[in-house]
Amino acid sequence: MAQPTARSSASERRQSVRTGVVWDGVRRLLEADVADGQPARIVDIGGGTGGFAVPLAELGHAVQVIDPSPDALASLDRRARERGVADRVTGQQGDLSDLSDLVDEVDLVLCHGVLEMVEDPAASLASIAGVLRPGGHLSLLVAQRHAAVVARAMAGHFQAARELLDDVPHRPAGGSADGQAGQAGPVGRSGRRFTHDEVVDLLAGAGLSPESVHAVRVFADLVPGSLLDLEPGATAALVELEKAVATRPEYLPLAAQLHVTARR
Repeated sequence: MAQPTARSSASERRQSVRTGVVWDGVRRLLEADVADGQPARIVDIGGGTGGFAVPLAELGHAVQVIDPSPDALASLDRRARERGVADRVTGQQGDLSDLSDLVDEVDLVLCHGVLEMVEDPAASLASIAGVLRPGGHLSLLVAQRHAAVVARAMAGHFQAARELLDDVPHRPAGGSADGQAGQAGPVGRSGRRFTHDEVVDLLAGAGLSPESVHAVRVFADLVPGSLLDLEPGATAALVELEKAVATRPEYLPLAAQLHVTARR
């Protein structure tokens, strides 16, 4: 993904702040896994209009996007054709429950902002593990509960913050009462929120080994958009700050999202 410049649009600058840490993590996975220069086989679940898929295809990889929205898939097709990578990007209508029917063995699965909305996160991660080749990777991006409590309180929604704070994770069938695999936070109106420990337990239960975790959007949602739009160099400086704190565990509870990579 290109670095933000003075000529970038406001939406592009904000997007670079929100996704810069995730992009770095995905690139590291591909550099480690595809050292011989061969293109990777990638599936992007809920990949929508191709924000990740098209740039990955531009790097030479083959990307299959699975998304329930036909409108998003139509936009994906247009973007891929405009960028000259239509031969490396395919879109199919579906969701996580269709994964085993739509996907053969792949090197990398992107699951960004999807696990929050599924009924059974444990079963969904097991489905992902089932299509990964041995040694293949998952790039998982999830909303983080601690930061959501703070965000609600700062917006003046104190009761909502208290309710989210006191939520007791539910235990799907197969989980254990002492917080082993299968545990995940409850689904609210805006989706489920996870803690780091819950994500690690879920991945282990699916037979996936967590390798790294990064804090995403520690400051991005707190900085006024007008500052990024008007202050020269502010966006690039904020991106670098987000990257600097991404690997510091003390900042994980402040992150709006957690980016976790795991190996099968």
